[in-house]
Amino acid sequence: MRRNLTQLWDLLEPVVTGLGYELVEIEYQPNPKHGVLRIFIDQPDGIQLDDCQQVSNQVSALLDVEDPIPGHFNLEVSSPGLDRPLNKVEDFERFTGETVKIKTGMAIDGQRNFKGRLCGIEGDDITIEFDGKQVSLPLASIEKARLVPDFN
Repeated sequence: MRRNLTQLWDLLEPVVTGLGYELVEIEYQPNPKHGVLRIFIDQPDGIQLDDCQQVSNQVSALLDVEDPIPGHFNLEVSSPGLDRPLNKVEDFERFTGETVKIKTGMAIDGQRNFKGRLCGIEGDDITIEFDGKQVSLPLASIEKARLVPDFN
C-alpha cells in the first residue's frame, strides 16, 4: 500500500495546495466493509471545520472520478494536531528549535527512539540535541518524527 499512498499523494496534493492548504499526511486503513482514508491538512492560521469541509468536498469529488482505492471507504479530513508529524525536509526546516520525538528504522548509537530539540537540517541529515549532546540522524533512517506539544 506504500506505493498507493505515494500515488494518492501525487493525486491529492495539487488539489489541497490549490485550495491554499498544506497536505501533511495521508493514512489509509483498508477494511472489507468500511476502510478509512485520513487526510491531514494545515495552514499558518490553523485549521477550522470549514477548512476540512472544503477540502473534503474537493477531494471526495476527485476520488469519485479517479477511483484510486478499490472498495468502500470513509474519507476524513483533519488538522495534524499539536503532535504534528514531520515528513518533508521543509517540515524539519520550519520547526527547527522545537522539541521532537523521532523513531529510526535502525539503531543509531544503540537506540532507535530520540526526543530532543531539533537543531536543524544540513544536507541529508537532521541534528537534534539529545541527552545534552548533538546527534546527527540521516533523514533516510527516520521512520517517524513528530512535534512534542509544549503546554507551558
